[in-house]
Amino acid sequence: MKPRRRRTALGLRLRLLISYLVLLMVALGVIASALFVLLGNRPAPAAPTYERLAALTQGLNLLNTIADLPRDADLAFIQEQIPELLDAFAQSRNVRTLQIRLTSEGPLVLYDSADRFEVGQTIRLLVDAYKSEPLGRVLPRGSEQFFGGFSDPGGSEWLFGGLRFRQARPFVDLLVDDNLWILAEPRPTVSLQETLADFGSALAPPLVQAAIAGIVFAVILAALISRMIAKPVQRVALAATDVARGDYDVQVPASGPPELRSLAESFNSMTAEVLASNNAQRDFLSNVSHDLRTPLTSIQGYAQALIDGAADDPKAAAEIIYEEAGRLNRMVIELTDLQQLQAGRLSMSRESIDMSRLVNDVVQSLQVVADKQNIQLVSSSSPTPLIIADGDRLAQVLMNLIGNAVKFTPAGGQVRVRTETRDSGVAVDIQDTGIGIPPHELRRVFERFYQVDKARGPQRGTGLGLAIAKEIVDAHGGAISAHSGGRDQGAAFRVWLPSASQFRQRIVAIDDD
Repeated sequence: MKPRRRRTALGLRLRLLISYLVLLMVALGVIASALFVLLGNRPAPAAPTYERLAALTQGLNLLNTIADLPRDADLAFIQEQIPELLDAFAQSRNVRTLQIRLTSEGPLVLYDSADRFEVGQTIRLLVDAYKSEPLGRVLPRGSEQFFGGFSDPGGSEWLFGGLRFRQARPFVDLLVDDNLWILAEPRPTVSLQETLADFGSALAPPLVQAAIAGIVFAVILAALISRMIAKPVQRVALAATDVARGDYDVQVPASGPPELRSLAESFNSMTAEVLASNNAQRDFLSNVSHDLRTPLTSIQGYAQALIDGAADDPKAAAEIIYEEAGRLNRMVIELTDLQQLQAGRLSMSRESIDMSRLVNDVVQSLQVVADKQNIQLVSSSSPTPLIIADGDRLAQVLMNLIGNAVKFTPAGGQVRVRTETRDSGVAVDIQDTGIGIPPHELRRVFERFYQVDKARGPQRGTGLGLAIAKEIVDAHGGAISAHSGGRDQGAAFRVWLPSASQFRQRIVAIDDD
């Protein structure tokens, strides 16, 4: 068995370790994948594009070209030459060129080498704060540089670098003062391959280090948690094996997480109940065999005496046989009733009962027996609410309790019966000055066949009366209890039953559930 338990613990540790490692690898894989995808789909930094456009802008010597035109060239001729110059520059540099006029209505496109904007169409420029120092050193005095982005009508994103010239020549001012000359390139994005090429070597070592640290941590965590979980589970498994072998006294220490402590406590409660049930079954077999053997022995003995003609008084022997047979019959009936009560199959009528009147009727029926034994039987009651119950079954309970009180009280003693309202119900207290009940036997007086007085000979009862009484009271939603100060200190029994209104509320609550 021990090697099997070790293999179980090892298997649990191994499964925990594997699960932690799988979880760790999945987490690292998700993090790495998300990181690369985010890096691969992010816009590339604009600064390199700006610098490239700034370098190309230095080659856009547009003003010098215009200055080289004949001085007698008119404005229309100059305007015709500019698109050709911009288009030639765009083709030679593989860049997009635009001429934009700044007006009060906004920037208007005068020329677009990509033919995306129509002449006179408004363009929305998003100007960035970026400035190129190399470009600033070569620009004519008073000129401005602009960098930013825009979207063309097709929805594609572009980055631009632009210039705004200022010149003193009047015929040139018409072209340059309110004009913005732009070079543009598509806004770049970083592909996943580029990301892997740029960052793969940089990200791989941290990921590997994280994986190694995670593996070490997973091994330690698996060992600790498996120890914390496996050890209590092993104790429960071992205890279960002992219980299966018949050791019902085994107890499991409650330790570990709350769930395992709850498991240990539940297991201990189960073993206690199994032990109690086993003891009750053993006592039941012992008691029933004894209670059946005694009358059967008497019947057999007196019958043999009658057959042999050895009986001094045949009539007395026949009476004993009759009484013992009746006792056996009562025992069988009571066993049947008890079994049906415990199974919930014994039918009961439900009607309104005045418990004070029922108690008085039972007391009156037993008054003759009490007077014959010189026992004072006293009954007192106060107004009580009606209860819903089976009157015959409750009379059976009262007959048993009050009859036992009279039976076990010596001559000159007293039995008091009191009925009163208590805790939204009716309580009946039966107290006697009889032989009492030892404290260690109080908890067993309602067991089947259990009898406190085990030496009463032929006058002994069946030992089922209190067990049946408890089942009847429980079936009515009530409670029964026993109290005693010990030997020769008398005994007290209390029966509590819910009032009719409370009983109906319970029935409604059960139906609603």
